[in-house]
Amino acid sequence: MENKIIKAIRPLGFPWETQDPFLFCVYHKDYYPPGDEHLGVKTEDKQGHRIGQDFQLKDGFRMYHGSHVPGFPYHPHRGFETVTINREGFVDHCDSLGGAGRFGAGDVQWMTAGRGVQHSEMFPLLSQEKSNPLEIFQIWLNLPAAKKMVDPHFKMLWKDQVPTLKWKDQKGQAVTLELIAGNLDGQKAPHPTPESWAADPAHEVQIWHIQLDPEAEWTIPAATSNQSHRNLYFYQGQNIVLDGQTILSGTRIELTPDSPAKIINGTSPCSLLFLQGKPIGEKVVQYGPFVMNSEKEIQEAFEEYRRNEFGAWPWPEQEQTHGATTGRFARFPDGREEYKE
Repeated sequence: MENKIIKAIRPLGFPWETQDPFLFCVYHKDYYPPGDEHLGVKTEDKQGHRIGQDFQLKDGFRMYHGSHVPGFPYHPHRGFETVTINREGFVDHCDSLGGAGRFGAGDVQWMTAGRGVQHSEMFPLLSQEKSNPLEIFQIWLNLPAAKKMVDPHFKMLWKDQVPTLKWKDQKGQAVTLELIAGNLDGQKAPHPTPESWAADPAHEVQIWHIQLDPEAEWTIPAATSNQSHRNLYFYQGQNIVLDGQTILSGTRIELTPDSPAKIINGTSPCSLLFLQGKPIGEKVVQYGPFVMNSEKEIQEAFEEYRRNEFGAWPWPEQEQTHGATTGRFARFPDGREEYKE
């Protein structure tokens, strides 16, 4: 439907549909049972799951590509970035450059794959006594041709570094926004990785997580230009009213960039993800974990991966985790370390 604020309304699907400069967005919500001594799912709890390729929700959770620990064992990427937003639970990261980390609720990992890296993203079940819920988003942000072969790099945006903006509307209802990328109301998100498309403010990349109390009202301001793509993902709640239309949860709403968009929430709390950015405007050729500008470059990526495995895998396990008592941390390939409570 076309009008001055809403360009299109679509069901979310799996994964969520995105627009240039974004390539992919997926939302994971799993209720894992108590884990075993190896931080994985007990044998009896895995019955009926399609181990190695488990994407159908059964008993409240999925194993994804994990065989014992749920998640994504080591796999390669080239030519784009991953932005992983953790809402609940833990993610254990390892990569072929020797980098590692564990991050939890409120933390964000920003990784530029560049010319190529292998990494794993496992979901350790740290509690053996109670359930281990997990809630994350992963967003793929494209790189322009000039940046596709930069050195790989990852950065942690820890919870205490991500600005949280809070407002009360005229009725006293609360609105909370986590500013993961971009700027709003004089606040700036942490810097992304240096070679990111989001590193240049002129590219207008905004990544926001928004929560509204029942019947709260809040207006998304217009973008500073009319060139950006902007999408609002209404993934949790009952309904909202936007530009006079009642829209149910489970919906992607494509917005025009140069108009403010007033959201009126229904009678249940709601959560939304907002993605905005100027398009890169280059040809995208994707084959699995490689995103380049031509078929020839995809072939070159496969040939190089077969030859050197982007630095090979230095860890003892494909499903590497960091132990039951380790806290949140990051260890970077250059030897730097960061630790959080």
